[in-house]
Amino acid sequence: MSDNILNAMSSDLMVRVVVADTTAAVEKARSYHVLFPTGTILLGRLLTAASIMGSDLKEPDASVTLRLDGSGPVRTAIAVSDGLGWCRGCLGNRYVSLPPREDGSPNVGAAVGKGSLTVIKDINLKEPYVGRVELVSGEIAEDVTRYLYDSEQTPGVCSLGVLLNEDCSVRAAGGFILSLMPGADESVIERVEADIAALPPMTKMLADGMTTEDIARLALKSDFGSVTRTIPCGYRCTCSRERTEQILLSLGRKELERLAAEEDTVEVKCHFCDAVYRISAAELLKQVDAER
Repeated sequence: MSDNILNAMSSDLMVRVVVADTTAAVEKARSYHVLFPTGTILLGRLLTAASIMGSDLKEPDASVTLRLDGSGPVRTAIAVSDGLGWCRGCLGNRYVSLPPREDGSPNVGAAVGKGSLTVIKDINLKEPYVGRVELVSGEIAEDVTRYLYDSEQTPGVCSLGVLLNEDCSVRAAGGFILSLMPGADESVIERVEADIAALPPMTKMLADGMTTEDIARLALKSDFGSVTRTIPCGYRCTCSRERTEQILLSLGRKELERLAAEEDTVEVKCHFCDAVYRISAAELLKQVDAER
C-alpha cells in the first residue's frame, strides 16, 4: 500500500490514534538530499510527525512546520506539512553520520544535541500559532509528545521509526500519535498504557507488513472502535520556477539591479528537493518595469 494516514477512535470515544505509513516519502527525502543513515532516520521521523500533525489541520492550504534547533552536528532540521499530510523537509547539515549507540540504535539524539522544538501552525488566520519546547532527548518522538502536552494540553504518546536496508535505502518508516480525549479517567489511562507497552517497535510492525489499520487496532487493542478516516500522503515539494520568480521580484528593483550587476543569471536552489532554478536578472527587471 502507498503512504497513508489513518484516524481511528476507541469505542468509548476516549482515545484517538492517528497512524501514518511514510515509507515512500522518507525514501524520496533520502534520495533528494543524498542523506547518510543518521540523517535519513532523523529527517524521516520529523517528516512523519509533521505529516500526522498536518493532517489534523484538515484545510489543504493550512500548514504545520516542525523545526529542531540543536547543539549537535545536524544544527537544524525542518519538516513542513500541508493540511492533508503531504510533507517536505531538509537538514541544516545533510552529511551527518554518527556511529550507533551501545544498544545498536541510531544515535539521533547525539546528532540533534540539546536545543528546542518549535512548531508553527498556519491555519490562515492573521498570525500563525507558534509553540516551543526544550528538547527532551532529540530522538523526536519524545520531544513531540512533550510539545503536545505542554503547548496543546494534549496528553498522549508519539511513536516514530525509520528502518533502513543494507544499501541505506528506506525499508519502512512511519509512526503514530495517540491522544487521550477530555474526560478520560484513570481506567482509560491504565488500559492505554498497557496496550502501548505491549506494542512492538513501529518499524517492526511496518516491516512485518502490518497496515496502518492493523497498527491502529493493536494500539487500541483493549477498546478498538472504528476507523474514521484514511487519506493518502507523501513527499511533495511546492517549489516551481514561477514561485521562485515571484520571490525574487519581491526583493524590489534596487536589489535586483545589484544582482544583475554581479551576474547575468540568478541561481536559486530549493532546500526541500534540491531543484535549481536559473533566472535572468535582466528579465526580472523587465517584469518590474512592466508592472509599474
